[in-house]
Amino acid sequence: MTELFRDKNFIHKLLRLALPIALQNLMLASVAAADALMLGALDQNAMSAVSLASQIQFIQNMVLSGIVAAVAILGAQYWGKGDKETLDDIFCLALRLAGVVSLIFCLACFMFSKELMRIFTNEEALIEIGVGYLRIAAFSYLLTGISQCYLAMMKVSEHASSTAVISVGTVLLNIAVNAILIFGLFGAPAMGARGAAAATLFSRIVELVWVLVLSFHPSYLRPKLAGLFAKNALLEKDFFKCALPIFGASMLWGVGFTSYSAFMGHLGTDATAANSIAAVVRDLVCCLCNGLASGAGIIVGNELGAGNLERGKLYGDRMVVIAFLTGFVSTALMLLFTPVIMLFVQLSEGARAYLLGMMLIMAFYMIGRAVNTIIINGIFSAGGDTMFDMYSLVVTMWCLAVPLAALGTFVFHWPVLLVYACTCLDEVGKIPWVMLHYRKHKWVRDLTR
Repeated sequence: MTELFRDKNFIHKLLRLALPIALQNLMLASVAAADALMLGALDQNAMSAVSLASQIQFIQNMVLSGIVAAVAILGAQYWGKGDKETLDDIFCLALRLAGVVSLIFCLACFMFSKELMRIFTNEEALIEIGVGYLRIAAFSYLLTGISQCYLAMMKVSEHASSTAVISVGTVLLNIAVNAILIFGLFGAPAMGARGAAAATLFSRIVELVWVLVLSFHPSYLRPKLAGLFAKNALLEKDFFKCALPIFGASMLWGVGFTSYSAFMGHLGTDATAANSIAAVVRDLVCCLCNGLASGAGIIVGNELGAGNLERGKLYGDRMVVIAFLTGFVSTALMLLFTPVIMLFVQLSEGARAYLLGMMLIMAFYMIGRAVNTIIINGIFSAGGDTMFDMYSLVVTMWCLAVPLAALGTFVFHWPVLLVYACTCLDEVGKIPWVMLHYRKHKWVRDLTR
């Protein structure tokens, strides 16, 4: 512990990477928080419907995360090696894949919005609002994948601070336009949930233009147009070897989390509203561990790619200590935020009671979430050890948490908070397994050629 904090170079590099990425995640989560607060002030059903409709983008982000994570894993190692030519090939491959994924989600949300909403709820009032939201937001989903690839390359090429600046700028713009279009300020039409979707689309356009312009700066990476249509069979093999397990894990995790929202959606509007607020708070608190996980992946990956395996292993050991400290800090933050949230939210009495219980349950869940995120998504991924995440999710989420929550919702009709507690079982129960796998050191590998 003492040695960890004495290594100023390690701490400085970690903070230089993790804090901007954490800030970027915080800004993205703030959009959901702003949507929830503004729409909640307007109408509880509008807030609930948008929360459910946003699960579609959540699934898209899970798909894209496989692509972006592979960029981060291979990009960090090749940047540590100093091979910029291969970095360009990685960039072009990621853009091709992300473009196809984004187009599919855009078309699905625009053409089949009602069918998608029926997956999450049987409440007609929520379905109608959600359809209006999705048919506008669909076009923002078209742009998301491209922007994410550019931002990922900025992070691995020592421009993490730029990603934070872009996120802060676009999020503040999103929130401002949100207020104008939701409430009809300054003579604009009051669009409610559709206004939130329009604000998201506008901010995504600004974000994409911003990263494209910035990429032309000499110190930034930008893809060569010819590379967008070229194939590198060996690199594609390495890329998919990293990406496919992460994609599988992301889909297992994303669909699992989406099913949790669907369970709440079938337990009534009060449960849906409470879960919407709890999810926003969870995402805000998770920003710290997400930033540290990304920072850990880059730091450890740089050392492994440069051939410094022992130093990479040492940095992994230090990140494990930081992971547990982050878990306890996250629990404390959740308990600290609970009375503040309860003071300001405008919900029915039933929804308020559910929310209080969910916040207390989530406080303990945060220990497992922080530890597992930093170790699995940071340390393991840095060395290409991406299979563990997938099969651990199969066991803890899909063989335990999801079946219990589904049975509680549709068969045994358990109380809402008991069903919610079932959805939190997977992270806490995974910790011993994660630590056992960590000590095997399968992640200590140089992936470069």
